[in-house]
Amino acid sequence: MSESQFLNFKFFFSMVVIVIGSIIASAALELILIPNLMIDGGINGIGIIINKLFGGSLGLTVFILNLPFLVLGYSWIGNKFVVKSGFSMAVFSLFLEIFNKFNPIIDDTLLATVYGGIALGIGVGLIIKEGGCLDGTEVVAVLVNRKGSLTVGQVVFIFNIFIYGAAISVFGPERALYSLLTYFISYKVIDFVSDGLNSAKAIFIITNNGKEISREVLKRLGRTVTVISGEGIISHGNKKVLYTVVTRFEVPILKDILDESKASSFATVMDVSEIIGNHIKKIPD
Repeated sequence: MSESQFLNFKFFFSMVVIVIGSIIASAALELILIPNLMIDGGINGIGIIINKLFGGSLGLTVFILNLPFLVLGYSWIGNKFVVKSGFSMAVFSLFLEIFNKFNPIIDDTLLATVYGGIALGIGVGLIIKEGGCLDGTEVVAVLVNRKGSLTVGQVVFIFNIFIYGAAISVFGPERALYSLLTYFISYKVIDFVSDGLNSAKAIFIITNNGKEISREVLKRLGRTVTVISGEGIISHGNKKVLYTVVTRFEVPILKDILDESKASSFATVMDVSEIIGNHIKKIPD
């Protein structure tokens, strides 16, 4: 298998996983959570509230609400992210309409909270793991994370506090609290499936073209890169060792950067327990 065929296969496999994740997430909402008057967080949660108040197509409402964030993602993060995210949102919206015609599979509130949260977390986690997202809130969270000290998870959580606050007036305080509990369950499952939505990852990249990769990391991720000189034992050639720290959400984008580079590269990814200081830099004018 040639390199181009391998990359095409990886992309195809990634899209298949995204389809599976989108179907699971839409089933969790339409077959478990929404029939029990519980909502998701983020932009999708806003769509559910609007649909409850005014009716219409939930799938179409959710997709339209997320469109501006796809444009924002294209401008700041890259086209592969937008393709994967747009595709996942389209499949998600389609299956929201399909599953809307089915009867709910759980009518017990507590069971719906637990199993709906688990199913939603699995679906969203699979999508994030493959480098996409199902909700425009995550795009905003990544951009805010670049500019300040808040993590992706913290930004999403703050946003959702307002969403669940609004849900109180629509669904009542009891259902809003159940929805909040569902969010915590799904968030933990996302953390398990995708190996951490906002956990930091230290990346070491050994390459013969450090300048190009460093420039792309700074441009697309807003992360500074430390360059260290090295030498290969077998090749005896000069190598550049690049060191950077990114969030788990950004690891797939970093993989795309390495895949797109024509340089010979080798990278290792390690967990980081804590970050002290500011490793986010602005791109020079």
